[in-house]
Amino acid sequence: MAMTLRLTDEETALLRRQAEREGRSMQEVVRLAIQEHIARYEHTERVRLAARRVASHHNEILNRLKDA
Repeated sequence: MAMTLRLTDEETALLRRQAEREGRSMQEVVRLAIQEHIARYEHTERVRLAARRVASHHNEILNRLKDA
């Protein structure tokens, strides 16, 4: 799917410099950044859900520690 990405002049310059540093096209830098952003978000969500499960499972002991 094609899409148009509108960037400011400053964003374009930053992206161009980053692409040059990495030896990649600007498009590839953007695509990788999107993939990395989504992967971080999904990881954070998995950690958040795991923490809720642990807190729920150990609720009694956590409350005792909190009140100690």
